[in-house]
Amino acid sequence: MTAHGEGVRDDDGAAGVPPGSQASPQEIGVPAARQRLRAIPEAAVARLAVYLRTLSGLGEQGVNTVSSEELATAAGVNSAKLRKDLSYLGSYGTRGVGYDVDVLVGQIEQSLGLTRRHSVAVVGIGNLGHALANYGGFPSRGFPVSALFDKDPDLIDIPVGGIPVSHLDDIVRVCTEREVTIGAIATPADGAQEVCDRLVEGGVACILNFAPVVLQVPEEVEVRKVDLAVEMQILSFHVARRTHDAEAVGASGRVDPDQVDAVPLNGARLDGEGMVVRP
Repeated sequence: MTAHGEGVRDDDGAAGVPPGSQASPQEIGVPAARQRLRAIPEAAVARLAVYLRTLSGLGEQGVNTVSSEELATAAGVNSAKLRKDLSYLGSYGTRGVGYDVDVLVGQIEQSLGLTRRHSVAVVGIGNLGHALANYGGFPSRGFPVSALFDKDPDLIDIPVGGIPVSHLDDIVRVCTEREVTIGAIATPADGAQEVCDRLVEGGVACILNFAPVVLQVPEEVEVRKVDLAVEMQILSFHVARRTHDAEAVGASGRVDPDQVDAVPLNGARLDGEGMVVRP
């Protein structure tokens, strides 16, 4: 069993075959495209999803081609990072033309596994569960919600987003019958592990966990943890760091030498006179 309680890595380090190891005979025949997918860092996967959303919007506007600079600006990243991310897919665009929007959408969809059929179950139909069940963005992006679960007897058989709520006791049966591939857990922490176990027993291989708890799952099950409070704390940290920088660097652009070690300079350095030199 594996514990899953942390978010994705922030770096672009790829997970793959350890240095110095050799591919097995079975891996030698693996197509190059599959090898490329194995090399995509988790941070890049998250950006690919953003590129896909941006490209879909461009396609709806009738845009046929887009340059790396245009796509990078629209997606909020720098063009060099975008080109590196797309190179994992074997897509390099055409010099002077850019990327074909439809072709790139197809490549990203295939890489993200969106060419296969998905079905989503939401467990815990409180405020968050209601919002997830009624969110129209899931079906339009290939993730239709097909099952809802709760233990409140007043909610059983009541339609939410057009889908009747089933009891928690029926998770295994319903998930098996409806071929659920992704389970979203929006329950309190004390019931999340039991819910997770039932989803896994029902054949669910991907868990989106909103509960503030570390889940124990088999190695073959993927878990993504979403903690909105943690995200807000991270935002607070960045605001505090910027405020600290502004306070430490006065109008003269000088930093108190006694505070050098305490000041996060975000890649900047100090010259011999204590002046801040930005990269």
